[in-house]
Amino acid sequence: MVSQQSQTLLTLNSNAVSDLKEGINFLRNKEDGKNYIIYKSMDVIRACKNQCKHQGGLFVKDIEDLDESTVRCTKHNWKLNVSTMKYVNPPDCFQQDELVLEPDENGGLQLLELNPPDPWQADPRTPEDLEPGEVLITYMTHACMKLDLGSKTMVFDPWLTGPAFARGWWLLHEPPSDWLETICSADLIYISHMHSDHLSYPTLKKIAEKQPNIPIYVGDTSRPVFWYLDRSGVKLTNINVVPFGIWQEVDANLRFMILMDGIHPEMDTCIIVEYKGHKILNTVDCTRPNGGVLPKNVDVMMSDFAGGASGFPMTFSAGKYTEKWKADFIQTERKKLLNYKSQLVKDLQPKVYCPFAGYFVEAHPSDSYIKETNLKNNPEELNKLITKTSFVSTWTPKSGAVLDLARILKDPLDSEAIIDPPAGTKLYKDNWEFDVYVNEINTAISNEIFRHKDWINFYYNWAGFRDYNLVIRMIETNDDFSPLHSGFDYLVDFLDLSFPNERPARDHSYLEIKNRVGVMRQTVINGLLWDDLYIGFQNRLFRDPDIYHHQFWNHFQIKLPLTPPDWDSYLQSRVRQGYTPQTCKTQPKNRALSISKDLAAVNKRLERQAWDLKGYTVQYSSQTFNGHFSYFASICFYLKIRM
Repeated sequence: MVSQQSQTLLTLNSNAVSDLKEGINFLRNKEDGKNYIIYKSMDVIRACKNQCKHQGGLFVKDIEDLDESTVRCTKHNWKLNVSTMKYVNPPDCFQQDELVLEPDENGGLQLLELNPPDPWQADPRTPEDLEPGEVLITYMTHACMKLDLGSKTMVFDPWLTGPAFARGWWLLHEPPSDWLETICSADLIYISHMHSDHLSYPTLKKIAEKQPNIPIYVGDTSRPVFWYLDRSGVKLTNINVVPFGIWQEVDANLRFMILMDGIHPEMDTCIIVEYKGHKILNTVDCTRPNGGVLPKNVDVMMSDFAGGASGFPMTFSAGKYTEKWKADFIQTERKKLLNYKSQLVKDLQPKVYCPFAGYFVEAHPSDSYIKETNLKNNPEELNKLITKTSFVSTWTPKSGAVLDLARILKDPLDSEAIIDPPAGTKLYKDNWEFDVYVNEINTAISNEIFRHKDWINFYYNWAGFRDYNLVIRMIETNDDFSPLHSGFDYLVDFLDLSFPNERPARDHSYLEIKNRVGVMRQTVINGLLWDDLYIGFQNRLFRDPDIYHHQFWNHFQIKLPLTPPDWDSYLQSRVRQGYTPQTCKTQPKNRALSISKDLAAVNKRLERQAWDLKGYTVQYSSQTFNGHFSYFASICFYLKIRM
């Protein structure tokens, strides 16, 4: 390995140093256009790049700053205290990387950054000529690509069946009909990270049934990619965890290197694949892959592009979160993402660029609001931005389409360089088998633990988050986020990890979360991360004050214990102690709460009608049911609907 080297980013002469004012100084290197911040206070001088660690936005003066020490990001209003190099909004999240300040003998100053060498430069190989058909890239769906590289086949991120993020995301494109045979015949699979649109257990289950020993490669993230494998029931036997930045030799011609994300090194990764000296860069979902340092002039680059992969702001309510505010925010963010991706591609100058990893849809009928409002970027629009001001060839893939690297490198206009699927091929999904997956999730509703109210105490003590001045209210709901008459509704005070009946009198932050009952209970039982709830649009949120609690979300989305709650011991202790199951605020009967199946069946008969039975009203047009669930059976009996 080559030793770490220092790079001079900015040089100030003695006059420029004398001109530095007390407080914040914004500086720009005229030669390369890069921006920096220097903070001066008495004899203390600190410096950093003018670049937010969240998503790379530019900092400006914060008009609310009274101490002349805080700057505000123009992208998402994150705030950095440059006197400490700590982010203050959201609090306790990132630490800004500080630059080295080195004075020179003439009273000037240099800003230095310590850089390791680009790891892909180790053992460089000269690109060799390729024959047509030697390197083929086939788009399967979403983030799944098949790479035929000489005699070897490699697959990226196979999500080809079932939902992701519980029941929130569904595949937009119909995978090729022979996808299972194709994946099972691959020589190796790369899975970038643990999010379920990349690590799909429904897909892996089918693969494992046919080929359990297929080699799978993941990066050595602090949160293991396959942390849930033992509990998933998927029998894979050849998972390989590899270090970052080291070439992995497959054969004499093929090697690959996994790199970490600079913003989320604990979970996100990207990959460089090299065949006969030709590089394919896949940045996947990384916010700042490899800290923003990437190889230029690769043969193929692929990355996400769509946006809309977050619960914010569509699942938030009250205050500023009007429909207009949400629409304006989504439009602005989409435009920012398009500009960022197009600029990144222009900077790196790959020979071919392919936008992927964004082809999902909120297809379930209960998520129609999200589908209609959570608009995503169009890949064609991004490709037009790129080709306007660069010579990069672009490829908007169709399911089953194949790119021949040798042909497109020789002639980007070659009509046979990209072969689309035959005319009449079904490109978009129109059937997702909702009931199969939603009913499986809803089996959690009737689990024995929810007959005991103190499961709440047991679960949050297992989660281990405390000493933080935040109170949350958790409310179990039906599909329309209407509170369940017999669902749990409780408070958690994370300052001392208590469970009060009322909000405490002290000043505190408050977060109200309504969760679809099936997904929430599945999450609790299995000790799952809360991404299924948040990224999967399975909750609705209200917060007071309207601030993002990074520590809280980071814990429940990334840092929950790897070992699940021991519910067997919990139930055994209840038996030993003579606990009586709760008769109030427990789970509704499981049959009555197969909401997605049973209410949908009722809705077919009573569409846009309201029935009044024994004083309880059922509004079928919105699929909400107000009243006690014991009357649900009566309704279904009356309509002769089998339960």
